[in-house]
Amino acid sequence: MEYITGTREFQIHKPAIVTLGKFDGRHRGHQKLLKKMREIKDEKGYQTAVLTFDMSPNALMKGGPQKTITTNLERKNNLEKIGIDYLIEYPFTEETAHMEPEEFVRQVLAGQMNARVIVVGTDCSFGYQGAGNADSLSRWKNRYGYELIVIPKEQDDHRDISSTYIREQLDAGNMEKANELLGEPYAIHGTVVHGNHIGGTILGFPTANILPPPEKHLPVFGVYVSKVYVDGTYYGGITNIGRKPTVEGISPVGAETYIYGINEDIYGKTIEVQLLHFVRPERKFEGLEQLKAQIGKDREYGMRYLKALSDQQITHL
Repeated sequence: MEYITGTREFQIHKPAIVTLGKFDGRHRGHQKLLKKMREIKDEKGYQTAVLTFDMSPNALMKGGPQKTITTNLERKNNLEKIGIDYLIEYPFTEETAHMEPEEFVRQVLAGQMNARVIVVGTDCSFGYQGAGNADSLSRWKNRYGYELIVIPKEQDDHRDISSTYIREQLDAGNMEKANELLGEPYAIHGTVVHGNHIGGTILGFPTANILPPPEKHLPVFGVYVSKVYVDGTYYGGITNIGRKPTVEGISPVGAETYIYGINEDIYGKTIEVQLLHFVRPERKFEGLEQLKAQIGKDREYGMRYLKALSDQQITHL
Protein backbone atom coordinates (compact mmCIF):
# COMPACT_ATOMS: atom_id res chain seq x y z
CA MET A 1 0.00 0.00 0.00
CA GLU A 2 1.21 3.50 -0.81
CA TYR A 3 0.79 5.66 2.29
CA ILE A 4 0.73 9.43 1.76
CA THR A 5 0.38 11.65 4.81
CA GLY A 6 0.87 15.27 5.77
CA THR A 7 1.20 16.66 2.25
CA ARG A 8 -1.06 18.05 -0.47
CA GLU A 9 1.53 17.23 -3.12
CA PHE A 10 0.59 13.83 -4.52
CA GLN A 11 -0.88 12.34 -7.67
CA ILE A 12 -2.49 8.97 -8.40
CA HIS A 13 -1.83 8.33 -12.09
CA LYS A 14 -3.93 5.20 -12.61
CA PRO A 15 -7.75 5.32 -12.54
CA ALA A 16 -8.97 4.93 -8.96
CA ILE A 17 -11.96 3.86 -6.92
CA VAL A 18 -12.14 6.41 -4.11
CA THR A 19 -13.90 6.56 -0.78
CA LEU A 20 -13.59 9.23 1.89
CA GLY A 21 -14.24 9.48 5.61
CA LYS A 22 -12.66 9.17 9.04
CA PHE A 23 -12.74 5.36 9.11
CA ASP A 24 -12.66 5.44 12.89
CA GLY A 25 -13.01 1.82 13.93
CA ARG A 26 -13.39 0.36 10.41
CA HIS A 27 -16.80 -0.91 11.55
CA ARG A 28 -19.32 -2.95 9.56
CA GLY A 29 -20.55 0.14 7.72
CA HIS A 30 -17.02 0.96 6.59
CA GLN A 31 -16.49 -2.66 5.60
CA LYS A 32 -19.46 -2.49 3.23
CA LEU A 33 -17.79 0.41 1.42
CA LEU A 34 -14.44 -1.35 1.27
CA LYS A 35 -16.00 -4.59 0.03
CA LYS A 36 -17.76 -2.72 -2.77
CA MET A 37 -14.44 -1.09 -3.74
CA ARG A 38 -12.74 -4.49 -3.95
CA GLU A 39 -15.58 -5.82 -6.12
CA ILE A 40 -15.19 -2.89 -8.54
CA LYS A 41 -11.42 -3.39 -8.60
CA ASP A 42 -11.90 -7.03 -9.57
CA GLU A 43 -14.27 -5.93 -12.34
CA LYS A 44 -12.50 -2.86 -13.73
CA GLY A 45 -8.90 -3.22 -12.56
CA TYR A 46 -8.82 0.25 -10.99
CA GLN A 47 -6.71 1.14 -7.95
CA THR A 48 -8.44 1.45 -4.56
CA ALA A 49 -7.84 4.67 -2.61
CA VAL A 50 -9.06 5.83 0.80
CA LEU A 51 -9.02 9.56 1.55
CA THR A 52 -9.07 10.64 5.16
CA PHE A 53 -7.42 13.39 7.18
CA ASP A 54 -4.20 13.37 9.17
CA MET A 55 -6.17 14.73 12.14
CA SER A 56 -9.81 14.82 13.10
CA PRO A 57 -11.61 17.97 11.91
CA ASN A 58 -12.96 18.24 15.46
CA ALA A 59 -9.38 18.41 16.76
CA LEU A 60 -8.79 21.61 14.76
CA MET A 61 -12.15 23.11 15.68
CA LYS A 62 -11.86 22.27 19.38
CA GLY A 63 -8.13 22.95 19.68
CA GLY A 64 -6.88 19.56 20.86
CA PRO A 65 -6.67 15.81 20.24
CA GLN A 66 -9.97 13.96 20.01
CA LYS A 67 -10.44 10.38 21.17
CA THR A 68 -10.64 7.82 18.36
CA ILE A 69 -11.33 4.09 18.37
CA THR A 70 -8.63 3.63 15.73
CA THR A 71 -5.40 5.63 15.76
CA ASN A 72 -3.83 6.73 12.48
CA LEU A 73 -1.28 3.90 12.73
CA GLU A 74 -3.99 1.32 13.41
CA ARG A 75 -6.08 2.61 10.52
CA LYS A 76 -3.06 2.31 8.22
CA ASN A 77 -2.35 -1.24 9.41
CA ASN A 78 -5.99 -2.28 8.97
CA LEU A 79 -6.31 -0.91 5.44
CA GLU A 80 -2.96 -2.33 4.41
CA LYS A 81 -4.03 -5.74 5.75
CA ILE A 82 -7.06 -5.86 3.44
CA GLY A 83 -5.13 -4.78 0.36
CA ILE A 84 -6.08 -1.11 -0.18
CA ASP A 85 -3.69 0.39 -2.75
CA TYR A 86 -3.55 4.00 -1.48
CA LEU A 87 -4.21 5.65 1.86
CA ILE A 88 -4.16 9.44 1.67
CA GLU A 89 -4.11 11.29 5.00
CA TYR A 90 -4.81 14.77 3.69
CA PRO A 91 -3.59 17.65 5.90
CA PHE A 92 -6.55 19.15 7.77
CA THR A 93 -5.74 22.83 8.22
CA GLU A 94 -7.70 26.07 8.20
CA GLU A 95 -7.17 26.19 4.44
CA THR A 96 -8.55 22.65 4.04
CA ALA A 97 -11.51 23.45 6.30
CA HIS A 98 -12.45 26.39 4.05
CA MET A 99 -12.27 24.57 0.70
CA GLU A 100 -15.58 24.78 -1.12
CA PRO A 101 -17.08 21.32 -1.78
CA GLU A 102 -16.86 21.53 -5.56
CA GLU A 103 -13.26 22.72 -5.40
CA PHE A 104 -12.44 19.72 -3.19
CA VAL A 105 -14.02 17.37 -5.73
CA ARG A 106 -12.35 19.06 -8.72
CA GLN A 107 -8.89 19.44 -7.24
CA VAL A 108 -8.52 16.48 -4.90
CA LEU A 109 -10.98 13.68 -5.77
CA ALA A 110 -11.19 13.99 -9.55
CA GLY A 111 -7.80 15.66 -10.00
CA GLN A 112 -5.11 14.32 -7.69
CA MET A 113 -6.87 11.04 -6.87
CA ASN A 114 -7.96 10.37 -10.45
CA ALA A 115 -11.34 9.13 -9.22
CA ARG A 116 -13.29 7.17 -11.84
CA VAL A 117 -15.62 5.68 -9.22
CA ILE A 118 -16.51 7.27 -5.87
CA VAL A 119 -18.07 5.05 -3.21
CA VAL A 120 -19.60 6.78 -0.17
CA GLY A 121 -22.20 6.30 2.53
CA THR A 122 -25.47 8.21 2.60
CA ASP A 123 -24.14 10.45 5.40
CA CYS A 124 -20.86 11.52 3.78
CA SER A 125 -19.89 15.17 4.13
CA PHE A 126 -16.93 17.24 2.92
CA GLY A 127 -15.86 20.77 2.11
CA TYR A 128 -16.49 24.01 3.96
CA GLN A 129 -18.84 23.44 6.92
CA GLY A 130 -19.54 19.95 5.61
CA ALA A 131 -21.75 21.37 2.87
CA GLY A 132 -20.75 18.71 0.34
CA ASN A 133 -22.70 15.44 0.47
CA ALA A 134 -23.84 12.49 -1.63
CA ASP A 135 -26.31 14.69 -3.52
CA SER A 136 -23.48 17.10 -4.39
CA LEU A 137 -21.36 14.24 -5.70
CA SER A 138 -24.29 13.08 -7.82
CA ARG A 139 -24.75 16.56 -9.35
CA TRP A 140 -21.10 16.83 -10.35
CA LYS A 141 -20.37 13.28 -11.55
CA ASN A 142 -20.79 14.04 -15.26
CA ARG A 143 -18.82 17.27 -14.98
CA TYR A 144 -15.82 15.53 -13.43
CA GLY A 145 -16.12 12.14 -15.08
CA TYR A 146 -16.74 9.65 -12.28
CA GLU A 147 -19.37 7.07 -11.42
CA LEU A 148 -21.03 7.44 -8.00
CA ILE A 149 -22.12 4.57 -5.77
CA VAL A 150 -23.94 5.42 -2.52
CA ILE A 151 -24.09 2.65 0.09
CA PRO A 152 -26.95 2.66 2.64
CA LYS A 153 -26.03 2.82 6.32
CA GLU A 154 -25.51 -0.48 8.08
CA GLN A 155 -27.89 -0.82 11.03
CA ASP A 156 -28.10 -2.78 14.25
CA ASP A 157 -31.52 -3.12 15.89
CA HIS A 158 -32.82 -0.10 13.90
CA ARG A 159 -29.86 2.07 14.93
CA ASP A 160 -27.14 3.23 12.54
CA ILE A 161 -23.80 1.61 13.26
CA SER A 162 -21.41 4.44 14.05
CA SER A 163 -18.27 5.21 16.01
CA THR A 164 -20.45 6.89 18.67
CA TYR A 165 -22.49 3.70 19.13
CA ILE A 166 -19.31 1.63 19.43
CA ARG A 167 -17.74 4.01 21.97
CA GLU A 168 -20.85 3.66 24.15
CA GLN A 169 -20.34 -0.11 24.24
CA LEU A 170 -16.63 0.25 25.02
CA ASP A 171 -17.38 2.62 27.87
CA ALA A 172 -19.74 0.01 29.34
CA GLY A 173 -17.30 -2.89 28.87
CA ASN A 174 -19.67 -4.60 26.42
CA MET A 175 -16.90 -6.06 24.30
CA GLU A 176 -19.04 -8.68 22.58
CA LYS A 177 -21.43 -5.99 21.35
CA ALA A 178 -18.63 -3.58 20.41
CA ASN A 179 -16.91 -6.33 18.44
CA GLU A 180 -20.18 -7.30 16.74
CA LEU A 181 -20.64 -3.70 15.61
CA LEU A 182 -17.04 -3.47 14.47
CA GLY A 183 -17.26 -6.76 12.62
CA GLU A 184 -13.89 -7.66 14.15
CA PRO A 185 -12.31 -7.49 17.63
CA TYR A 186 -11.48 -4.09 19.11
CA ALA A 187 -7.69 -3.87 19.09
CA ILE A 188 -4.83 -1.92 20.62
CA HIS A 189 -1.54 -1.80 18.69
CA GLY A 190 1.70 -0.87 20.39
CA THR A 191 5.37 -1.56 21.03
CA VAL A 192 6.16 -3.70 24.07
CA VAL A 193 7.96 -1.53 26.64
CA HIS A 194 9.64 -2.23 29.96
CA GLY A 195 7.35 -1.79 32.94
CA ASN A 196 8.20 -2.14 36.62
CA HIS A 197 8.87 -5.90 36.18
CA ILE A 198 6.67 -6.72 39.19
CA GLY A 199 4.70 -9.19 37.07
CA GLY A 200 7.62 -11.45 36.29
CA THR A 201 9.90 -10.96 39.28
CA ILE A 202 7.42 -10.70 42.18
CA LEU A 203 4.02 -11.95 41.06
CA GLY A 204 5.31 -14.78 38.89
CA PHE A 205 3.24 -13.76 35.87
CA PRO A 206 5.44 -12.07 33.22
CA THR A 207 3.49 -9.58 31.14
CA ALA A 208 3.81 -7.49 27.98
CA ASN A 209 3.15 -3.77 28.44
CA ILE A 210 2.08 -1.38 25.70
CA LEU A 211 1.22 2.30 26.15
CA PRO A 212 -1.63 3.45 23.87
CA PRO A 213 -1.34 7.03 22.57
CA PRO A 214 -3.49 9.64 24.37
CA GLU A 215 -5.95 9.89 21.45
CA LYS A 216 -6.85 6.18 21.69
CA HIS A 217 -10.37 5.61 23.03
CA LEU A 218 -9.96 2.80 25.57
CA PRO A 219 -12.76 0.73 27.09
CA VAL A 220 -13.62 0.96 30.77
CA PHE A 221 -10.60 0.15 32.95
CA GLY A 222 -10.50 -3.49 33.94
CA VAL A 223 -9.42 -7.00 33.05
CA TYR A 224 -10.25 -8.59 29.69
CA VAL A 225 -9.81 -11.92 27.96
CA SER A 226 -7.75 -11.14 24.88
CA LYS A 227 -6.13 -12.46 21.74
CA VAL A 228 -2.59 -11.27 21.00
CA TYR A 229 -0.91 -11.10 17.59
CA VAL A 230 2.88 -11.48 17.79
CA ASP A 231 5.14 -12.11 14.80
CA GLY A 232 2.38 -13.60 12.66
CA THR A 233 0.96 -15.84 15.40
CA TYR A 234 -2.15 -15.45 17.58
CA TYR A 235 -1.86 -16.27 21.29
CA GLY A 236 -4.48 -16.23 24.01
CA GLY A 237 -4.09 -13.56 26.68
CA ILE A 238 -5.52 -11.84 29.74
CA THR A 239 -5.17 -8.06 29.66
CA ASN A 240 -5.48 -5.29 32.23
CA ILE A 241 -6.42 -1.85 30.92
CA GLY A 242 -5.72 0.96 33.38
CA ARG A 243 -3.18 2.34 35.83
CA LYS A 244 -2.32 -0.67 38.08
CA PRO A 245 -3.55 1.06 41.28
CA THR A 246 -2.17 -1.61 43.67
CA VAL A 247 1.41 -0.89 42.60
CA GLU A 248 3.03 2.06 44.39
CA GLY A 249 3.74 5.17 42.36
CA ILE A 250 1.97 6.72 39.40
CA SER A 251 1.60 4.44 36.40
CA PRO A 252 0.62 5.68 32.95
CA VAL A 253 -2.53 4.26 31.40
CA GLY A 254 -1.54 1.09 29.66
CA ALA A 255 -2.49 -2.35 28.43
CA GLU A 256 -0.66 -5.07 30.38
CA THR A 257 -1.09 -8.59 29.02
CA TYR A 258 -0.20 -12.03 30.27
CA ILE A 259 0.25 -14.08 27.08
CA TYR A 260 -0.42 -17.80 27.28
CA GLY A 261 2.23 -20.06 25.81
CA ILE A 262 4.88 -17.49 24.93
CA ASN A 263 8.36 -17.68 26.46
CA GLU A 264 10.44 -15.49 24.17
CA ASP A 265 11.61 -11.92 24.85
CA ILE A 266 9.29 -9.61 22.92
CA TYR A 267 10.48 -6.22 24.25
CA GLY A 268 10.59 -3.72 21.42
CA LYS A 269 8.24 -5.70 19.21
CA THR A 270 4.95 -4.30 17.91
CA ILE A 271 1.98 -6.42 18.97
CA GLU A 272 -1.78 -6.24 18.54
CA VAL A 273 -4.00 -6.93 21.56
CA GLN A 274 -7.62 -7.74 20.71
CA LEU A 275 -10.11 -7.52 23.59
CA LEU A 276 -12.77 -10.23 23.56
CA HIS A 277 -14.55 -10.26 26.92
CA PHE A 278 -14.75 -8.06 30.04
CA VAL A 279 -13.87 -10.02 33.18
CA ARG A 280 -13.92 -7.48 36.04
CA PRO A 281 -13.30 -3.80 36.79
CA GLU A 282 -9.82 -2.64 37.74
CA ARG A 283 -9.49 -2.33 41.51
CA LYS A 284 -6.91 -1.59 44.18
CA PHE A 285 -5.96 -4.58 46.31
CA GLU A 286 -4.65 -4.47 49.88
CA GLY A 287 -1.27 -5.80 48.82
CA LEU A 288 0.70 -7.69 46.20
CA GLU A 289 -0.19 -11.12 47.63
CA GLN A 290 -3.90 -10.40 47.21
CA LEU A 291 -3.20 -9.08 43.70
CA LYS A 292 -1.19 -12.21 42.88
CA ALA A 293 -4.05 -14.46 43.99
CA GLN A 294 -6.54 -12.50 41.86
CA ILE A 295 -4.28 -12.60 38.80
CA GLY A 296 -4.10 -16.38 39.20
CA LYS A 297 -7.91 -16.53 39.16
CA ASP A 298 -8.06 -14.19 36.17
CA ARG A 299 -5.57 -16.34 34.30
CA GLU A 300 -7.57 -19.50 34.97
CA TYR A 301 -10.80 -17.76 33.91
CA GLY A 302 -9.18 -16.58 30.69
CA MET A 303 -7.94 -20.07 29.86
CA ARG A 304 -11.42 -21.56 30.36
CA TYR A 305 -13.04 -18.81 28.26
CA LEU A 306 -10.58 -19.19 25.39
CA LYS A 307 -10.87 -22.98 25.31
CA ALA A 308 -14.67 -22.70 25.17
CA LEU A 309 -14.37 -20.08 22.42
CA SER A 310 -12.62 -22.51 20.06
CA ASP A 311 -11.02 -19.70 18.04
CA GLN A 312 -9.16 -21.42 15.23
CA GLN A 313 -6.73 -18.51 14.91
CA ILE A 314 -5.36 -18.97 18.43
CA THR A 315 -2.56 -21.51 18.07
CA HIS A 316 -1.07 -21.11 21.56
CA LEU A 317 -2.84 -21.40 24.94
